Amino acid sequence: MLPARRFPVLPDLGLLVGRLALGVIMIAHGWQKLTDTGHAGVTKMFKGLDIPLPSVSAAYATWVELIGGAALVAGVLVPVAGLLLALDMAGAFWFVHMDQGFFSDKGGYEFVLILGATSLMFALAGAGRFSLDSLLFGGRGGRGAAAPDRETVGV
Repeated sequence: MLPARRFPVLPDLGLLVGRLALGVIMIAHGWQKLTDTGHAGVTKMFKGLDIPLPSVSAAYATWVELIGGAALVAGVLVPVAGLLLALDMAGAFWFVHMDQGFFSDKGGYEFVLILGATSLMFALAGAGRFSLDSLLFGGRGGRGAAAPDRETVGV
């Protein structure tokens, strides 16, 4: 018999804190692309980096970061937002940071690695019970039908 979790709410609190942190970071990056750099500026930058379809890629990065970040903060459609953000970070890794080494102070990939891995974690784990996904789709963040807690079934 497995011991019952002493504080079963802690994983969901962890997902909430992580969603809020990652969401705010992504919103900030998307907002910066939208308002400071603008679509033309991001497209020009992406073209200079030899990113394929720079105009389409610029729109994708801007809106996925902005809307995906907001989705994480709200906890809505988190698996979809997580997957789209992970793909965004995979592109940043592949086309911009991969050949710059590990450390971000030298243009390396450490920052996009943690953003991408965390995004993928949310794609796989869902939003947790403190989310709109949980309210809308039931269970613990919209990851299908809620499984009974181990405490309630004595496993």
